[in-house]
Parts: sequence; structure tokens; C-alpha cells
Amino acid sequence: MKKFLALLILLSCLLSLNSCLLFLPGQFEGSITTSTQSLTQEDVQNMINNSLGGNVTVQGGDNNYITIENAPVSLSASKALLSSVSIICDNAVGSGVIYKLDKEQGNAYIITNHHVVYDSKSPNANKISTTINCLLYGQEFIDYAIPATYVGGSMQYDIAILKVTGSKVLVESNAMAVEFANSDEVSVLETAIAIGNAQGEGISVTGGVITVDSEELSIQAADNSGKVEMRVMRTDAAVNSGNSGGGLFNAQGQLIGIVNAKIISSSVEGMGYAIPSNVVKYVSDNILYYCDGTNVENPYRCMLGITVYGMKYYTVYDIETGKLLKRETVQIQSLTDTSIAKGKLEANDIIESITIHGQTYAVNRMHNVVDIMLNARVGDTVTFGIIRGDKKMVVDVKITADALTFWK
Repeated sequence: MKKFLALLILLSCLLSLNSCLLFLPGQFEGSITTSTQSLTQEDVQNMINNSLGGNVTVQGGDNNYITIENAPVSLSASKALLSSVSIICDNAVGSGVIYKLDKEQGNAYIITNHHVVYDSKSPNANKISTTINCLLYGQEFIDYAIPATYVGGSMQYDIAILKVTGSKVLVESNAMAVEFANSDEVSVLETAIAIGNAQGEGISVTGGVITVDSEELSIQAADNSGKVEMRVMRTDAAVNSGNSGGGLFNAQGQLIGIVNAKIISSSVEGMGYAIPSNVVKYVSDNILYYCDGTNVENPYRCMLGITVYGMKYYTVYDIETGKLLKRETVQIQSLTDTSIAKGKLEANDIIESITIHGQTYAVNRMHNVVDIMLNARVGDTVTFGIIRGDKKMVVDVKITADALTFWK
């Protein structure tokens, strides 16, 4: 059921704000993998044992990726901090995460919220801030500012991509690209670590849990042209103005969402929202494909011309992970006359999977279909695993240009 919330704020922060609250996460346990450029496995083990009492196991080769088992959430947060940035624009500040990184060249792509870089007073036709600078954790001083340019974004998805080229600060840093988790496997009460530039005072960390794994939110568009509806997850981790665009991470330091809003009310506490990581990744890849190096600034979404509904709702308990996950049987209700899937898919077909570019995605929630199709490009053949009547079968659908919709 859609939730239309009357009092919501976007979490970018005006530069005049000058206070910050810092909450440290609790000691949940998990497993993290991180890179080491000069430390040996023995070095890492000794460092951790000295600080944590020897309860942590380090695995992996020297000068390579090392996995730390039974790691407290503070270590996971440290990993996530290396991929987190503060963002300073002409009239506002926010946060971001490093999506792709070439340290040798000092190049990077950074994900943030569209509303962080949108400026209604900007002289630019797209109303994107003229000046955008990024600051790494621990180097939050103007001397370390990393200039970034706008690649593209979507107001409706509230995602934007920034580009950094030839930054000496990046070359000399220990920054790393963010690691994505599968947000469709995130369950309630899972650890949620929010990292962002709260109140514009620099990167801070707060901890909590996921309280709702997926819901729809209606929120004011950045240009005040009306409401935009988006799918989000809810958390009780403290988020504040300036957290917008920053990461929401799990106990392994993996990205599960991008923080973008919260409710402010005297009767509401601990209701912050984040765009699920799968949506973030699909939209970001779409923006890079269509916008990087072109005159296009918005993504394109592939519209199949079908309507789906949940025929059956249930939960699945995973014994290995201890997660209780919501599931739906996704069935096609109807197809439009102009649907590119007409003659391929039929009403009453149950969609079990979608395969694009050789990767198969499970379809067990209605939103999966919309999200997954963000990965489709013109000329692609998309394979649907379906049940028709009592038979399982696969159906191929060719993606054509008229199936794409410009998604502002």
C-alpha cells in the first residue's frame, strides 16, 4: 500500500548550518573484505588482535584482498568510510559514495542524490550547481577539495552521477570503490549504518536497523513541480540534513541503499529512508551508458507495456542467514496493444526470472520487473522465465528504441 507522507524533507543541507550529532554504531558482528596495498596478513591480524582482543580471524594473501571474519561493525564502518565523500555545492552540501575508481589516474564516478546537486538559483539550463566539490573522509578541508562535474541524473529516481578526472588527492588517498549488496535480500532488523555529511560538519556515522525492507514514498520533487514517487527502504538509523546521497551500509560494509529523506514531526522518531542499492546500481549504470560523454543528461527506462500484480504473498525463512524475506508470485495482468512483448508474453503468465546480458535475476516481488528492466538496452534480447498454465518455458523479447522512455 502506498504511503503518502505529508511532512518529508530532503536531506541536503544549507551551508549556513553549523551543528552535528555523531552516534556510533553498536557492536554487531559480520564479515568484511577489504584491500591491502602494503600490509601483510600478519600485520592486519596483529593490528586487529591488539585492539579487539584476538577474537577476529583474518583470511587472505599478502598485498591482496583480506577477509576479516567476526568483525565488529566498527570495522565494517571503516571500510565504508573509505568509499564515502562529502559534497559541497554552491548553496548546499550533501554526501556521496565512490562507485567506480581508477586510483592510478585519479579518476572516479560518484553517486549522490539528484536533489543534492540541483540548485533552483543556478544559471545553468539544467539547474545543476555550477561548482561541485568532493571531500574524502579525514581530508574534509578546502585544500583537499576534489572538483567534480555532473554526468547525468534523474529527479524521479533522485540519483545523480558525478565525475572526477585526474585528481592528485585521489591518487594519494586510500579511497576505494563501494561494494554493493543485493537489496532484494535485505530483511528487517538487519544492521543499517548511515554514513554522511550530517549538517555539513563532515562525515559522521550512525547505526540502527532496517525497519521496512521496501515501501513506496511520495515526496516533493527537487524543482517543486509536484510529487515524485519512489521505492525506498526505511531505517531507524539517525539521518540528518546533509546525509542526502550518503550510503546506508550493512554489517559487512556493503552498500544497501542511498539515504535521501526522513520524516520530521513531533510524533515521529526514527523514520529515515534510503533508495535500495539495486535501484541505485541499475539507475547509475543506465546514466553512465546514456549520459557519459554525450549531450544526454537523463536515463532511459525500458517499458515492456505490461501490467503485473501479486497473485500470492508469502514469506520465506532462510535457515542459513536467519532472514525472513517477503515474496510474491508475480503474474501478468494485461499487455498494451503496442507492447514489445505482445505475442511473446501473455496475460496470466507467471514471471519467475529475467535474463539480461547473460545475468539471470529472480523475480519474486512486483518491483523486480521494473527495476531489472533498467538494465535493458536497445538491441538486447531479454529472456523471461515463465510459467504458462502448468508448463515452465522461456520467452525472448527483443528491445527496440520505441520501448525506451526518457526518465527525467
